[in-house]
Amino acid sequence: MTKILIIEDDTSFAQMLQKFLARNSYDVVLSHTGLDGEKQLKEHDFQLVITDLRLPDYDGIKLVSELKGKIPVIVMTGYAEVSTAVKAMKMGAYDYISKPFTPDQMLSVIDGALNSKPVSSKESPFEIPENSKGKVVNKEGEVRSGKLVLNSEATQKLEEHIILVAPTDMSVLIIGESGTGKEVTAKAIHQKSTRNEKPFIALDCGAIPKELAASEFFGHIKGSFTGAVADKIGSFEAANGGTLFLDEVGNLSYENQIQLLRALQERKIKRIGSNTEIEVDVRILSATNEDLKAAVEKGTFREDLYHRLNEFSLQIPALKNRHGDLSVLASHFLSKFNEKLNKQILDFSDEVWDIFNAYHWPGNIRELQNVIQRAVLLSTSDRVEAKVLPSELMSPVLETAEIGSLSKADFEKEQIVNALKRTNYNKSKAAKLLQVTRKTLYNRINYYDLDL
Repeated sequence: MTKILIIEDDTSFAQMLQKFLARNSYDVVLSHTGLDGEKQLKEHDFQLVITDLRLPDYDGIKLVSELKGKIPVIVMTGYAEVSTAVKAMKMGAYDYISKPFTPDQMLSVIDGALNSKPVSSKESPFEIPENSKGKVVNKEGEVRSGKLVLNSEATQKLEEHIILVAPTDMSVLIIGESGTGKEVTAKAIHQKSTRNEKPFIALDCGAIPKELAASEFFGHIKGSFTGAVADKIGSFEAANGGTLFLDEVGNLSYENQIQLLRALQERKIKRIGSNTEIEVDVRILSATNEDLKAAVEKGTFREDLYHRLNEFSLQIPALKNRHGDLSVLASHFLSKFNEKLNKQILDFSDEVWDIFNAYHWPGNIRELQNVIQRAVLLSTSDRVEAKVLPSELMSPVLETAEIGSLSKADFEKEQIVNALKRTNYNKSKAAKLLQVTRKTLYNRINYYDLDL
């Protein structure tokens, strides 16, 4: 079982985090002071350290530096302490996470830290490094030199566009549903750019209160407002020379949009409370799961900012549209969670593969990963069986069409075509998905003269 040390002086918060990680099969040890953390590190073997740098009478940065190359370290910071986090990462921390964070965010960062490996700028953004115990094998048993290569037409087209736009300094708007990997794509662009040795700073615009956005963007000086107890650099300064990724940019208030637009136009910023202009050289990548064009038309998103951010756009395909990638991703996650949970599951049952191929995956890759982690944990045999899957995967999974805009015949034809596509045109499986007999399905195909 993976052993994690948490160093956090907030006792209640630390205990809450310990209980959550324990429920996710981690062995967690708590330390409430930096000195006790050092003692625990000497007495036990840990695979990961999660620490708050703001510890009384203790230099957290020094601890990060001493552990560099030995144990991955995740730094927890108070809200918007970008400068502290950047300093920690320069000293060797794997990553940082800002409080408050969601459980899924913490699990994602932990997974990355435990499986971290330097990424070559020549790697495909959709090649996942092998873990230390073996190579990844897809459903067909194919090994790709330890890397998971996704071959769907939609993914290949996306990768081609990334390769084209990455070496430029164009602002890129990444569009896609939740869970499709927008930040993964942004990091891939950064890694393949000429800025790849400079910082990549990610900022979740959806989590920033509008009152703090200016401080988050541009920083502030001590005493400039209540709570500004020390000077702080903002994301623009932290990313200077590199890339600033603005996730869920459509959630910015109109006032914050104006502030952002001005910074992009002038390439200069001022910390709150300061009259000194600071020149910044930052490439902007942004992401949204909203229709920003519609927001522009409604007047809730500035058109001039939209065009600044959208010099080039990338559409991240939903998992349901990445035909061929599902089996590769599922097998990869099976291998990953076998190692994490100390299991030896060989494959998924045929019934599970049918369910996976029929399901519409509204949560995309993130949902697939969570489903497989749960299934691996619950499985007691050498195959994942349907009984360990969440109930929502077992219910009818046909997408709901806009019935009001379709005739009954058009609606039925659309459902038949969707079912056949999802089952790779296996009519027996499609009939089961549609909850009709095989004979009925043939009759409806003939009745609608579907050329399949």
